[in-house]
Amino acid sequence: MSNKISHSGIIHSITDGCIRVQIVQTSACAACKVASHCNAAESKIKIVDVMSNNTSGYKVGQEVMVWASKDVANRALMLGFGVPFLLLICVLMVALKLTGNEGVAALAAIASLVPYYVALWLMRDKIQQHISFNLEN
Repeated sequence: MSNKISHSGIIHSITDGCIRVQIVQTSACAACKVASHCNAAESKIKIVDVMSNNTSGYKVGQEVMVWASKDVANRALMLGFGVPFLLLICVLMVALKLTGNEGVAALAAIASLVPYYVALWLMRDKIQQHISFNLEN
């Protein structure tokens, strides 16, 4: 079993040390023969930034394989969904215990996510060093 998660894509643009790759993210049933008649099938175009010191071997329009390790994917999921979920639940429980008001507790829990995501955005350069995509040769 591979320790990599990969997607094929097409190079969208190349700038100093950054290759932007366009990938098509499809749902599990998008490749189905009757997908055009079903509302469940969907696909989204995503642009992924791949940091690379050597961009000379690549050109716009070239088909490439973008990959990340499962550890990187798990880390990204934890930062994007796991930690905020735990923060939301913890603040909800504490606020409910302190105030006894469900509405205030819910607002406090949702409001607690604002500083978390602002901090995540401010630390994006540091996070990018640990969570990154690679191009397969």
